[in-house]
Amino acid sequence: MKALNPEEKAVIESGATEAPFSGRYWNHKADGTYVCRRCGAALYRSGDKFDSGCGWPSFDDAVPGAVRRRPDADGRRTEILCAACGGHLGHVFEGEGFTPKNTRHCVNSLSLDFWPREESEESKCTEEAIFAGGCFWGVEDAFQSVPGVCDAQSGYTGGSTPNPTYEDVCTGRTGHAEAVRVTYDPAKVSYEELAKLFFEIHDPTQIDRQGPDVGTQYRSAIFYKNDTQKAVAEKLIARLRQQGYAVATQLVAASVFYPAEDYHQDFTARTGRGGCHFRIPRFTD
Repeated sequence: MKALNPEEKAVIESGATEAPFSGRYWNHKADGTYVCRRCGAALYRSGDKFDSGCGWPSFDDAVPGAVRRRPDADGRRTEILCAACGGHLGHVFEGEGFTPKNTRHCVNSLSLDFWPREESEESKCTEEAIFAGGCFWGVEDAFQSVPGVCDAQSGYTGGSTPNPTYEDVCTGRTGHAEAVRVTYDPAKVSYEELAKLFFEIHDPTQIDRQGPDVGTQYRSAIFYKNDTQKAVAEKLIARLRQQGYAVATQLVAASVFYPAEDYHQDFTARTGRGGCHFRIPRFTD
């Protein structure tokens, strides 16, 4: 834990609020990662920061599992804390319409430190891939241990309902699939390697289901980000079909990805449940 000055202690340990437009990060625009001032845990990425005009740093998303919510003592607001050390960060607000995620983490600059991109562990994680293969808990877990993968985040995509909840998606009427967004370093792992893993950790021949999970939200799909990803997926599907697999995996251009609720993130690692995607080799190279 880092030593805190009196102003930082007042905010982080006692829940005080710094004056608006006074903090060093409220109008900060550099690329990198915002971390907890007290324990150094990664909390927010610069790509999720936006200008809300409120005078405090604003983010519409947090690093999965890094921020904990609880009812504020005032009985009206929702407080946010560092999940690693319990330090006070600020408050979270929803429904304001600032960004498509419709969420604003209003954070005190005094609660934060900043790692510039060149110092960040994620600085080389420049590529994304999105896969849907049944329950996202198992898909996320399978990708998280791959060398070169920096993050695997559960969420919803492919449908028409904005800002869906888990309950919404479970109805099967949103059009969304349970999916996982994989952020990776292309110098350490290729998209083709990730796509091969995807085809080997679920049954790509099943339609609108995966094992006991039934519904369009559990469909097999690759949401490609560019023509290169699409071509790789098409090549692998062709190879599987040559081997006799009746591949039902959909290839769809990527659209808005909505991160799932915090309790879905890192679910298998946190609970020991949901590790139901086991790899079955289907490629010889």
